[in-house]
Amino acid sequence: MSAPTADITVDIAIVGSGFAGLGAAVRLAQAGRNDFVVLEKADSVGGTWRDNTYPGCTCDVQSALYSFSFAPNPDWTHRFARQPEIRAYLEDVADRYDLRSRIRFGARVTSAEWTGKRWTLRIADGSTVSARAVIWAPGGLREMSVPDIEGLAEFRGTTFHSAHWNHDHDLRGRRVAVIGTGASAIQFVPAIQPDVEHLTLFQRTAPWVVPKPDGEVSPRLRRLYRAVPLLQKLKRATVYARGEAVVAFFLRTSRTKIPEKVARAYIDRAFADRPDLRAKVTPDFAFGCKRVLLSDDYYPALKQPNVDVVTEKIVRVTESGVVTADGVEHEVDTIIFGTGFKIAASFLDSMAVTGRDGVSLSEVWRDGVEGFLGTTVAGFPNFFVMTGPNTAIGHTSLVVMIEAQLNYILDALRLLDRTGATALDTRRDRQDAYNAATQRKFAGTVWTAGGCQSWYLDEDGRNRTIWPNFTFVFRRRTRKVRPADHELLV
Repeated sequence: MSAPTADITVDIAIVGSGFAGLGAAVRLAQAGRNDFVVLEKADSVGGTWRDNTYPGCTCDVQSALYSFSFAPNPDWTHRFARQPEIRAYLEDVADRYDLRSRIRFGARVTSAEWTGKRWTLRIADGSTVSARAVIWAPGGLREMSVPDIEGLAEFRGTTFHSAHWNHDHDLRGRRVAVIGTGASAIQFVPAIQPDVEHLTLFQRTAPWVVPKPDGEVSPRLRRLYRAVPLLQKLKRATVYARGEAVVAFFLRTSRTKIPEKVARAYIDRAFADRPDLRAKVTPDFAFGCKRVLLSDDYYPALKQPNVDVVTEKIVRVTESGVVTADGVEHEVDTIIFGTGFKIAASFLDSMAVTGRDGVSLSEVWRDGVEGFLGTTVAGFPNFFVMTGPNTAIGHTSLVVMIEAQLNYILDALRLLDRTGATALDTRRDRQDAYNAATQRKFAGTVWTAGGCQSWYLDEDGRNRTIWPNFTFVFRRRTRKVRPADHELLV
């Protein structure tokens, strides 16, 4: 880890070095804006692809699209890249664009305050960074979600969350409880099932799962991608177009019957000989209401003789097991949580952000996380939020949204240059109108119809997570900044 960060003054401070933070650094450098620093709390780049190292960790978006359009990688070995390869790609981006000298590792930002002209960011080591603008890109998958289960503290075995995998704990011969059936669980369950003595999967809600068209990218095709980059661009465009076609099903509940039939047929084939399991793994909510998962090995793993799928509610944990509502105590020596993340809590994390008039971001977002185009927040000048409210997507690559946001931020900086203004602050009325229109767009979609309940929704039942439209609409809307949407401060 590097030495403590000294007090510095820069034009732009970037917080985080995952996809969003590195992408911001590259685009700034390409635009000739070299007076920036990247503040990274860890000792290496990569964000969630650095932190999540559980067995079987894989991207569920094809690697041709889950990468920067301006930094193609012709050497992906699989259609869906594995975690080590994605992390290596991000490390390569940092090297390819000579970013490491701009990154301050071990620099955990504890607060950011608007002082009237600039932002002051305080680092955990006591130093400060003064910046005209901040690009906040720490990522949304940071606050782990661990259920509050009675007796968990008394459990004598080993417990951990999939996001903080305990690689020192050998699972061979263990009796393992997996709590949760989210995107991480359907990847690590098949990976650990052959090693454990017994695996008990506690399922609250069965996810929709569809086949994953994975496979190796042949050495010959990789050579072609290197020799003829246009071929990889065409592949990227094809994957993007297919994703946009998928979201059309989600925008109207009546259209989900088609993909739901495909998913049900997959269940029927997989459990033709196990009607008991087929009933357990069949979801009772509309296809697309929650994140649709891709896997070819999850269902086969559930059918193995050393696996039980339990759908009874967990009521408590004892010193040696998990007790369910039917009174059964399931003896285990290891508990693994595959329960995902608290997205809202990640927005309202430990970094105290204070904008104009001394108002904190946590106060502004206490009754609901909102922004403008998921990128700016009224009352917080020159504060650009990456992957902010209503920018998540479930049908394509988040990198597409990240690149669209970066276009918007660069145009905002160009607007400041042209006008000579000190800062740009979004107008509250324009932000309110934007969010009202966004919420109206959810009407009739699969994300809100039929009493859909998912982590996309906040406590008030409002979806402040998903972008409820095609991504090309978002890309078009973020291509240029409309000055009327903002107040220019001198």
